[in-house]
Amino acid sequence: MSPDLREIFDLFTADGTFLKGEPYGSGHIHDTFRVETKESEKDNYILQRLNDKIFKNIPELQHNIERVTIHLREKLSAIPGSDIKRECLRLIPAKNGNSWITDKEGKFWRMYIFISNHRSYNIVDTPVKAFEGGKAIGRFQAMLADLPGEPLFETIPFFHDIEKRLETFNRLLEKDPAGRAEKIVSEAEFVHKRAEEMKIILKLGREGKIPVRITHNDTKFNNILLDENDKALCVIDLDTVMPGYVHYDFGDAIRTAANIAAEDEKELSKVRMDIKLFEAYASGYLSETRDTLNPVEIDYLAFAPRLITFTIALRFLTDYIDGDNYFKIHHVHHNLQRARAQFRLVESMEEQYGEMNEIIAGLI
Repeated sequence: MSPDLREIFDLFTADGTFLKGEPYGSGHIHDTFRVETKESEKDNYILQRLNDKIFKNIPELQHNIERVTIHLREKLSAIPGSDIKRECLRLIPAKNGNSWITDKEGKFWRMYIFISNHRSYNIVDTPVKAFEGGKAIGRFQAMLADLPGEPLFETIPFFHDIEKRLETFNRLLEKDPAGRAEKIVSEAEFVHKRAEEMKIILKLGREGKIPVRITHNDTKFNNILLDENDKALCVIDLDTVMPGYVHYDFGDAIRTAANIAAEDEKELSKVRMDIKLFEAYASGYLSETRDTLNPVEIDYLAFAPRLITFTIALRFLTDYIDGDNYFKIHHVHHNLQRARAQFRLVESMEEQYGEMNEIIAGLI
């Protein structure tokens, strides 16, 4: 049954009158709707029905977003010329005093101001866009480096923990709940061949060589909004903002920003990391973060895209053998198709790894 968006909208303290609502965006996790208001001078809004199967504690998730967005707005307010309403997400309080409501079916909803006149890209086709994307994520991390108070909640435990991801994959591969293990023999071999090398970031963290910071953890390029002139504007989709290593954000951004093909490209010959886009993104990112990162963090930036692309591919593959319980799919083998495309991207990064390291060294 379709939700009554007008009824949900009226549970929030919005400034404007509901005119219409329709599905919006291409996210895998939540159900997202854009609400248009009757008054042309008033804001429009984004309504989201949250996936509480994936995010087990919605109040903690919302608490993280409240803290982060309030801190970002304080930072932006100190910068002359900032357009705070467009450069930072703003949660709309519900009439119950929280930043979320539950509907008659017990589903959680939240609402943001819709950011006007923005551009969003699934595929990055110019170094200029890649540079601006890097700048956006770098600025996001730098502004949150001094967030006061206790650590943020972990909204999805072990989200980028490759050791846990490998354990889950191996357990499900042996269990084979969906009867698909025989379809991924070569993919499983690919995973096992690289498994140990992929644990290096976690090891560096345990050794105290790299610090835990506040990271976004889902920096695919369409979570970066650019303005009408393709300049960095706002980082969105803050559900996974929590403690992490900077490599997670840098790696996932390169995975999407520098991939010349779609995330789920079926023709694997089309999948390749564009080294020029990598260089542009890294340049933008380091323009905002080079003074805050330590030397070991910088040394492993080139490795980060390999790690996160491998991790995302592993998650797609794990979901496939588990019967497609996490990611939304559009056909029966969609997660396998996604995994194969991402593994091919890992190979492309491996082929260019030496040059990637040289680029990072040249930017410092």
